[in-house]
Amino acid sequence: MNASRLQARPLKGVPVLVVDDDPEVRDFLLALLSAAGAEVRAAASVADAVAVLGVWWPSVLLSDIGMPGEDGYALIRAVRALSYRRERRLAAAALTAHVQSEDRMRVLAAGYQAHVAKPADPDALIALVARLAQSATPELSPNG
Repeated sequence: MNASRLQARPLKGVPVLVVDDDPEVRDFLLALLSAAGAEVRAAASVADAVAVLGVWWPSVLLSDIGMPGEDGYALIRAVRALSYRRERRLAAAALTAHVQSEDRMRVLAAGYQAHVAKPADPDALIALVARLAQSATPELSPNG
């Protein structure tokens, strides 16, 4: 990881929700994104994520796809429904071990803006979160 990139805190103040059932992955992402300046919250499941979204709305969502019970596809459907009710949209990336081209196409068709293979390069992940944060729209326009 590039130390000068972290010193610059490229994600300063960017609210990010991390959703992954693996506690080691969650802890790594919390530490990485926090060190880059992001305001990070984490959830271990779709239900936990929806509960967090009920009280706090991030700019960026990083979610695992393959979780027990409800998966990342169920989460992005719930997030998109919530975003229209709240009139706020967030940018989302799937962080997943599912790396076939069909997986990537399915992730993008489901509503994620990016597909990231695990394990992700830390510098590339920080850069992606920064790009996603810039593309997140704080409010939906009348045209959607």
